[in-house]
Amino acid sequence: MLANDSRIHFRILEDIARDLSGDVNFPTCMDAAILVRNTLKDPLANLERVVQVVGIEPLISSKLLRLANSVSYNPSGRKITDLATAISRLGFEAVRTTSLAVAMDQMLKSKNLAAYDDIAHQAWEHSIRVAAIARVLARHLGRINPDEAMLAGLVHDIGIFYLLFRAASYEEYRDNEPAMIELISGWHESIGESLLHILGLPESVVAAVQDHDHLKNIETPCSVGDVLYFANLLAVTPEIFLPGDINSTNIELMNSQRERYIDILSEAEEDIQDLKAALSA
Repeated sequence: MLANDSRIHFRILEDIARDLSGDVNFPTCMDAAILVRNTLKDPLANLERVVQVVGIEPLISSKLLRLANSVSYNPSGRKITDLATAISRLGFEAVRTTSLAVAMDQMLKSKNLAAYDDIAHQAWEHSIRVAAIARVLARHLGRINPDEAMLAGLVHDIGIFYLLFRAASYEEYRDNEPAMIELISGWHESIGESLLHILGLPESVVAAVQDHDHLKNIETPCSVGDVLYFANLLAVTPEIFLPGDINSTNIELMNSQRERYIDILSEAEEDIQDLKAALSA
């Protein structure tokens, strides 16, 4: 069956649409992230309660401690060994980010994704890179919360992971990489946006994911979405950013926009390595 036959995608998209309008079929590795989400949504949640909930999941706890001891968050190098201090240092936004990172990393390691391991790992490496660049760019601009920008960067491609996970059980995607890539290219943004809304992420983050892979003409970045757009632009090559839509006008626009903030890439490199070490191990 040819990848460009849109009928190949009808069954999975119909099933996902049904899920998204009812009980979402999240992988079990998302359970801890959802528990953290529910806790952070409670206006009465305090540090003690968040520490209690996070402490249930050793992976989230260990990665929070590692992140809190990274150069980006702890330039003094004074070692943090307890979860409460780590969360106080990082803030609740970083707890949300890390819990989702654990879920995505566990999804990445699922046997369901084995057939498309290369796609999944490239998407994860890209997500970490965009997250770190978004944080540095937000810091540089001074108008946007850096941790919220980092969260948007980390989850902007969550639709890819979810589609890979779900597609593994559909025969039409087995040994059919063109069909898988076409599914991802056409639907990861809208499905990712729906997932983030269901997960209760801030509206600014959900809105940022809309059309993040489409070229725009942004004069002055003033939102999380604008920062995500430029971070995504800085993190990729034209071929990745504009799959199937390469032309001289688009490449010229992309290169001119990348040049505006290209200088922050060297500054972001340390943050990229810190985030990768904290979240991928």
